[in-house]
Amino acid sequence: MPSKIGLSIIIPAHNEAKRLPQTLLDVEHKLVGGNRTYEILVVNNGSTDNTGEIVAKMAATVKNLKLIELPVGNKGNAVRHGMLVAQGEYRLFMDADNATSIDHFDRMLPFFKEGYGAVICSRSHKDSRLDPPQPFYRQIPGKIGNLIIQALVLPGIWDTQCGFKAFTGEAAEKVFRLSKINGWGFDVEILALAKKMGYRVKEVPVHWINNLDSTVKASAYLTTLWDTLRIRWWLWSGAYNSPPALPSVDSG
Repeated sequence: MPSKIGLSIIIPAHNEAKRLPQTLLDVEHKLVGGNRTYEILVVNNGSTDNTGEIVAKMAATVKNLKLIELPVGNKGNAVRHGMLVAQGEYRLFMDADNATSIDHFDRMLPFFKEGYGAVICSRSHKDSRLDPPQPFYRQIPGKIGNLIIQALVLPGIWDTQCGFKAFTGEAAEKVFRLSKINGWGFDVEILALAKKMGYRVKEVPVHWINNLDSTVKASAYLTTLWDTLRIRWWLWSGAYNSPPALPSVDSG
């Protein structure tokens, strides 16, 4: 039986009490009253502020908003749980800072109709607009890292790290049940798994609002490359043949 929910939006949140409320209001404003059924799943992953409390209160007024509580603060783990709890025909994850607004999904949908299993926003697309562009010192390691990622596991994918990616429900179920990485390299892993399973991946342009207060550290580049090496080895060694066990979660 096909899903009754058209779109699931998964938002991982770690200490996002300040930025998340405006994001949730913007998502609701752009979706409510339309002809698409949807759910919004906020995965509160190990926050030490009142992120969970704020989301729980907003659920009384924001349509179809649900809270999932996880004890650990890893983005990959949060997205995985959200994708597997979700019920949508399409399942999308986005950042809590709303760097890429939900209306980008409209430019993704036609490619799903063409048979793609995953559609991702790409800051490297020639038609993308970065507002403002990333500082030069951040662009260099990112570009070098992407070339290494392409050489090892994802040839032809020019931006693996933009935090706005959508999958069909079928692809999400299969990909995320096999994923292992909880840290920054999870984006590389899920795309590599999608390709391994025969799903086509499409990059689309994005209007990306650059958060100058980003908490992403330079060490994340090295961590992602180390994760990429692990992914390459796991693909060779057959380590993805059976899914890992997932811990239980509380949802509300």
